[in-house]
Amino acid sequence: MKIKVLGSGCSNCKKLEANVKKACEQLNLKANVEKVQDYGDIAAYGVMSTPALVVDEEVKVYGRVPEVDEIKKILKAL
Repeated sequence: MKIKVLGSGCSNCKKLEANVKKACEQLNLKANVEKVQDYGDIAAYGVMSTPALVVDEEVKVYGRVPEVDEIKKILKAL
């Protein structure tokens, strides 16, 4: 499973990254979490507001920071 956190590095982007790591830890999931900060790469996903969560190249959430439990539900559904 490949997870990407799209964002400029703002506080919300950092919080999303932390929440993703917590969710993976709680699920005992070995996932590659990558930060994407290049605006061109972010725009390629069609995301106009950050932060955004991308799982296996599919945008799952954008424009807000989902809580750990919501991220866990997203990851369990895959």
